[in-house]
Amino acid sequence: MSQTILVLGASGQIGTELIEKLRTVYGSAHVVASDIRNGSPSLMNSGPFEIIDATDKEAILTVVKKYNITQIYLLAAMLSATGEKFPHKAWNLNMTSLLAVLDLAKDKYINQVFWPSSIAVFGSTSPKIQTPQKTIMEPSTVYGISKVSGEFWCNYYHDKYGVDVRSIRYPGIISWKTKPGGGTTDYAVDIFFKAVEQGSFECFLNKNSCLPMMYMEDAVDATVQIMQVNADQIKIRTSYNLSAMNFSPKELALEIQRHIPNFTITYKTDYRQAIADSWPDSIDDTKAREDWGWTPNYTLSKMTKVILENLVAQ
Repeated sequence: MSQTILVLGASGQIGTELIEKLRTVYGSAHVVASDIRNGSPSLMNSGPFEIIDATDKEAILTVVKKYNITQIYLLAAMLSATGEKFPHKAWNLNMTSLLAVLDLAKDKYINQVFWPSSIAVFGSTSPKIQTPQKTIMEPSTVYGISKVSGEFWCNYYHDKYGVDVRSIRYPGIISWKTKPGGGTTDYAVDIFFKAVEQGSFECFLNKNSCLPMMYMEDAVDATVQIMQVNADQIKIRTSYNLSAMNFSPKELALEIQRHIPNFTITYKTDYRQAIADSWPDSIDDTKAREDWGWTPNYTLSKMTKVILENLVAQ
């Protein structure tokens, strides 16, 4: 069966590159990008685009019917750092949009849902090293609370209504095609831009704050892969741990200095430090590797080289 896909929140960091991949795999006409406002010219000109408020179920349904959508990728969300400034808005966007899409799947308007969770589901009481797939989840942010709640809603809709919903817990996602979007791990995106443009960077986390990270290409590949495998391979309907690399700001800066020897970094921590301190240093993603064959392609050194080459070439 051919798929026709709607991506909600397509103009964000992940959506921008996911759309590009999906249109390559399924054909531009079969991938509808959407966001609450216009996206980049390349996003809007490479295939169908619709303005949609992801909390408006009727608006989503109108587009689903218009294009005979079979899958929805729900990427619209308010991230950790921004969510702490606007907690009620974050909760409303993150939860209302998910329940709207799950209801459309329950009512058979669509066949499959992808919804990303995050390492933000873990808190200070979770094991910090190789955090297990199943463990204590006591998040300290509104974003994390919404992701824990969302995971259990996904599992509920699967168990109760047979909804084919699939999810992965993204670590920090690093890319060079879009600027940072308000997440605690976004220092690892901004640092590359500042290294090329200014030769220096002031980091809002301390130098030894180790966090799980992933290059965007791996994140996009994992997202497409989990949606393509047979349903019986998906054993976990909350969300899968996903990992690729772990590093601190100090380690990332040293890697950048291999390419830009005069690059300097300073540290001035803010409220995001407490968020980072509550998250894991590393993640155990054995279940994703066993169940649907996940394996990353990028290391810290490979990622750094590719990002800097692309930014310098711009």
